[in-house]
Amino acid sequence: MFKVRKAVIPVAGFGTRFLPATKSTPKEMLPIVDKPIIQFIVEEAVNSGIETIIFITGRHKRAIEDYFDYTPELEFTLKKGGKEEYVEKIREISNLADFVYVRQKEQLGLGHAILCAESVIGNEPFAVLLGDELIINDEKPALKQLIDVFDKFSKSVIGTMSVDREDVYKYGIVDGMEVEENIKLVKYLVEKPSPQEAPSTDAIAGRYILTHKVFDMLKKTPLGKGGELQLTDALQRLREIEAIYSTELEGKRYDTGNKYGYLEAILEIAMDREDTAEFVKNLIKKISTEYSIK
Repeated sequence: MFKVRKAVIPVAGFGTRFLPATKSTPKEMLPIVDKPIIQFIVEEAVNSGIETIIFITGRHKRAIEDYFDYTPELEFTLKKGGKEEYVEKIREISNLADFVYVRQKEQLGLGHAILCAESVIGNEPFAVLLGDELIINDEKPALKQLIDVFDKFSKSVIGTMSVDREDVYKYGIVDGMEVEENIKLVKYLVEKPSPQEAPSTDAIAGRYILTHKVFDMLKKTPLGKGGELQLTDALQRLREIEAIYSTELEGKRYDTGNKYGYLEAILEIAMDREDTAEFVKNLIKKISTEYSIK
């Protein structure tokens, strides 16, 4: 049985919801305090056993490549200033994994982005992590939860989280039959249904383990909603030829692809850090007092 060693992280999107900040800065590079969103995603993958990270990039995402590369000039300056601890910290970022960069020449959806990685993946199973979905679990990373299910069944696994029915239109939705505690055999998938059409409230949470057969299904899948190649549509085809499982992920999820989720992530993660917790608590008290007076 193949081990899950590679992960695909699509990062080619424009991040229009964060304009003008994302005019020149990839949305994945926006910081949560002092660490960019994309580093949280990469660390989750590495802590789950992933060895190779495949970024699906666009022409405006060079900053991501630079971030995970060595920076000799910066290291020299830091050493010269006696800041050796920073040198070690930034060198660790570059050594997290082997990094591969594949250009998505046209933005034709998540499914198309995954298809761009086919030549790098080969016939191995692989992980997919969306670059704006943070799932924080210090005890067991979200991706590791999926890998454990894959190791049991050797089939594709989708990570889900329950959402309110009125929000199902924002997500790919999965319906399935429970076969073990917290593991379902997927029966149906649909991309962004209306609340009336949704077969369940199990939303895909931006984490997948996929078998290589998904590439053939992607090639056979016509463009779907928004004129894009939808991964959810290809998975519905894959389900017809082999089993797919889902598991509800444990952890705190932040959708940093929108401003509210991003702000929530900054505040709550800062509250969990020893170096920023006290300041944030006092700041919230101060702001609450000032606004209550008004």
